[in-house]
Amino acid sequence: MRTSFILLSALLCVACGKPASDEGAASPGDTLTERQRDSMLAQSRIPGARAVGTAHNAADSASARVRIADTIGP
Repeated sequence: MRTSFILLSALLCVACGKPASDEGAASPGDTLTERQRDSMLAQSRIPGARAVGTAHNAADSASARVRIADTIGP
């Protein structure tokens, strides 16, 4: 019984290892930008996803302040 458990555990570890191909990875021809993917994530119900939207809002605010400071000039 113990030998079959160890064998089954070893087979499970091998089966759950790194896949031979990266089918789940983003392909070079992905049509969504990083910002679009992050926006979709921020609207999801995944725990902590709201923080992504908050970070985008903070980045947008900082960019707006920089643009205003750049247009004022000396």
